[in-house]
Amino acid sequence: MTPKLPRRHGFFEHYEELVGTWTRRLRNRQQAEDLAHDTFVRVLESDSTAVQQPRAYLHQTARNIAVDGYRREDRRGAMESEAIDHSVSSSGDPEHFMRAIQLADSIERALAELPVNCRQVFVWQKIEGLTQAEIAERLGLSKNMVEKYMIRTLRHLRDRLEGLQP
Repeated sequence: MTPKLPRRHGFFEHYEELVGTWTRRLRNRQQAEDLAHDTFVRVLESDSTAVQQPRAYLHQTARNIAVDGYRREDRRGAMESEAIDHSVSSSGDPEHFMRAIQLADSIERALAELPVNCRQVFVWQKIEGLTQAEIAERLGLSKNMVEKYMIRTLRHLRDRLEGLQP
């Protein structure tokens, strides 16, 4: 039996519409469901009792989260590009450059094999520089659980990337 979710100003009745809209925009149902989840977490954590139009509020919140995600990806891409540029300029070795690109691809593939919480914890801590306490608060988890996710992720990366050199 599935647990009954509490009704909160009619937000949950718009879940499928939100997922459908973002599946069409992102062309990926999993990403759309992740976005919808993040949207509902944000709405439920906020003081949404004064919201007059829950449907519009949900869609605007989802849009804001998506834009924030794209901005983070842009920053991440810029950081990777800067690291690759530094690698090429400091070594001048095209083989070193290619190995660095292959390593980055391998890391990305290895991270994709992990559950979303493991990936999120890794990105927020290692790329965005958040503390475990900040991550725990954002995800609604204990600090201990965040640490377990990070340990799992690092072990997985170590196992998958063993023997690869930049």
